[in-house]
Amino acid sequence: MMATTHGLFGASVGAAAAAALAPAFVPAAAAVGFLAGALPDVDLLWTHRRTTHYPVFAAVAAAPAVGAAAVTGTGAALLAAVVALALAGHALMDVFAGGVGAGPGSVGSNRGVYDHARGRWIRPRRWVRYAGAPEELALAVLVTLPALLLTTGPTRDALAVVLVLSAVFVYARARGHALSGDDRSME
Repeated sequence: MMATTHGLFGASVGAAAAAALAPAFVPAAAAVGFLAGALPDVDLLWTHRRTTHYPVFAAVAAAPAVGAAAVTGTGAALLAAVVALALAGHALMDVFAGGVGAGPGSVGSNRGVYDHARGRWIRPRRWVRYAGAPEELALAVLVTLPALLLTTGPTRDALAVVLVLSAVFVYARARGHALSGDDRSME
């Protein structure tokens, strides 16, 4: 999946959590959620979806972080919970994507996300065929809606710009694929 989709999901998690627990933190929580949601894809420099993706450990860490935020109501606890939820959400979203290396016309490998707890790869579900597939743009719009509804001003504007850039990438990727003459993904 595109890092922008992960970031936009994290922004919505942050905005929603802050709206429920500490409304003054909505802009900060959306920004922190965006960064934490996109951060795991830094492992494109190493072993993608293994080096910085932790589907089990991130989910386990999210539970006490969310509990602490709900009990204390502090900004620091809220932001820690947003980071944990965005990181866990990123790894989970990648399970539902195409395999590592998937692109237009290919399904990629059978490696979705590495499960460090079990020491094995989780197979991809391929609901989103590859990063920048048209169905991913629909997902990006869907996961961005809560953040767009809960934020205002420059925060909302920045999220809208990221969503537009995602749409441009999806269009360019589809157009480049069509121009290459490779229509295996159309079968």
